[in-house]
Amino acid sequence: MDISFVSILAAAAGGFFGAALGALQAFIFTGFMVLVGVVALIADPNSTILSDVAFGPAFGPHIAFAGGVAAAAYAARKSDLIGKDIVTPLAKFARPDVLLIGAVFGLFGYFVQKLIALIPWFGANTDSVALTVIISAIVVRLIFGKSGLFPKNGTGASGWAAYSPTDKGRWIEGQERFVPNTVLGIFVGLLSAFVAVTLLQALPQLSGNAQTFMFGISAVSLIFLSFGHAVPVTHHITLPAGVAAVTFLPIVGEAWIAMLIGALGGLIGAWFAEFFSRLWLAHGDTHIDPPAAAIWPATTLILGAAAIVTAVS
Repeated sequence: MDISFVSILAAAAGGFFGAALGALQAFIFTGFMVLVGVVALIADPNSTILSDVAFGPAFGPHIAFAGGVAAAAYAARKSDLIGKDIVTPLAKFARPDVLLIGAVFGLFGYFVQKLIALIPWFGANTDSVALTVIISAIVVRLIFGKSGLFPKNGTGASGWAAYSPTDKGRWIEGQERFVPNTVLGIFVGLLSAFVAVTLLQALPQLSGNAQTFMFGISAVSLIFLSFGHAVPVTHHITLPAGVAAVTFLPIVGEAWIAMLIGALGGLIGAWFAEFFSRLWLAHGDTHIDPPAAAIWPATTLILGAAAIVTAVS
């Protein structure tokens, strides 16, 4: 396990920063650093900015974003903040205890991600960062929340209808209906797959990282959401799509086939996110992130399918 005291200090600072800035803003900066990291790899294939800064203890979502989520849930018990508010910069409360909760969960995310990565096969064939975000958020719900893990919409409906979005509880209104969400997943996935395949073919030094570029674009696009514009949330689409495209490209040998597989990966991500938004987030009182909940199982399915295809071919 590659753990250093420097990284531990950085994880505490990253979680604190995510809380001070607000979880969403912290994730937007993750997107900026992903783009910087990809450019750095183009200039120097040995650059560690992508792994050590963008997805590491400074801006890694399992640290900065998760720290912001935890601090918001804690702050809601001390103020009139809504516990799943990931936009409000929590420095506004001038309460060191709120920001220190971010630091604590930054450290928690750092160690959990390291442990997940050690799990045989699974650790190397999932998105350990996204899974850590979810584990952290579940712990936060259990400690600070009151709604339980699977809160219903209060309409009295039975079955899956009890989790349907309502005016009092939803994630992203424009993505909650099946057909619009499906179309979004396919075409955003197709775009991400094209970009990933094109970058990989033109810049072989991006092997293993080409799929992150459109993820960075998706994360940066959320700056408009924080300003109140109804832009779609797409990083749970662009990342699985990119992963699917670059993973299957050497297997299928044709860019257009890899792009179609990438579109399928994006579709899976879109479906998963809406499912988990209803199950965990819409009617809960703390934030359990639908995109992170979608990314890790989608990634595992894609990499598992690729391993099976490779083994039987």
